Amino acid sequence: MDTIFIRDLRLPVIVGTLEHERKYPQNVTFNLALGCDMRRPGLSDELSDAVDYSMVEQKVVDYISNSSFRLLEALAEGIAALCLNCDRRIESVKVTVEKPAAARRARSIGIEIERRRG
Repeated sequence: MDTIFIRDLRLPVIVGTLEHERKYPQNVTFNLALGCDMRRPGLSDELSDAVDYSMVEQKVVDYISNSSFRLLEALAEGIAALCLNCDRRIESVKVTVEKPAAARRARSIGIEIERRRG
């Protein structure tokens, strides 16, 4: 399986269960790995044969910007579903969500999920 990466996407989002987390957006870091077969666009060199990763990134940004969540798990599930629905050629997605403000001693705390089409 080939992979398209969207790394270190940092966006403010309302996420958390504590009162102060529900009032103000906090910066969260997202990493996406989109599994797809890139042989056809690799041979044709045609954009129409490729997954438009710029469009995927913009849809993820729009989704996150217009949402709020209590749990990182719900946020990650929503992003995974969105990515799988963006383009039928995306066969799998791995979503990592890191919340630096949740960590006291570590750089960040987060989760990672992987979902497949079907």
